[in-house]
Parts: sequence; C-alpha cells; structure tokens
Amino acid sequence: QVQLVESGGGLVQPGGILTLSCTGTGSIFTYNAVGWYRQAPGKERELLATIFETGPTHYADAVKGRFTAYSDIEMNTVYLTMNSLKPEDTAVYYCYGRDFSDGSDYWGRGTQVTVSS
Repeated sequence: QVQLVESGGGLVQPGGILTLSCTGTGSIFTYNAVGWYRQAPGKERELLATIFETGPTHYADAVKGRFTAYSDIEMNTVYLTMNSLKPEDTAVYYCYGRDFSDGSDYWGRGTQVTVSS
C-alpha cells in the first residue's frame, strides 16, 4: 500500500488559519477515496472530510463551512485548509486513503494541531 505522510501541523491562535498537506510514497490517488480525520485527547477518532472520485466532498458538521479539503493530482497531495480555528479543533490530524476493493482504510502517522493563545 502507498504510505501516507501528513505535514503542516503546529501551534495556531484561535481564529487563525492553517493548511495541512498529505502526500505519499506512491500515487495517493490510487485509493478510491481520500480524506482527513482527527483524534483529540480522550476522544474517539472523528472523520472530517472525504473526497470521492465524483460528487461532492463530505464534511463533518463540526467543520463544515470552516474546513476545506482539496487535492492536487500533479503534486500528489491532498490538503486540508482550516479556517476560524477553535481550541476544540486541537487534535492529531490524519489523512487516509480508502480501498473499496477490500474495504480498508489506510492512514499516516498524523500531524499535531494545537489551537491556543
């Protein structure tokens, strides 16, 4: 499987903006769908966004209107731009690829995003 690698996390002030990137050791677009999820301390993993081959991108209610997931095939990269960041957005953010043929999701090591003044 293609190994996924996230980057771009860091410390951001509330109300700030940050863009995360995800690339891979091979073409990440061999996956049938790609997207992002996060896991905050003491919380369950939360799906944030999924980009499908066709149709609209899915967003979780918690980030709808604030976060935008998009892909650049030429750069072999999926991005997540996060606007109007809140302290409750603090989490480890992971990108994932979904293989419809076996029903499995694959993910990277994650990148920490901390929203604090």
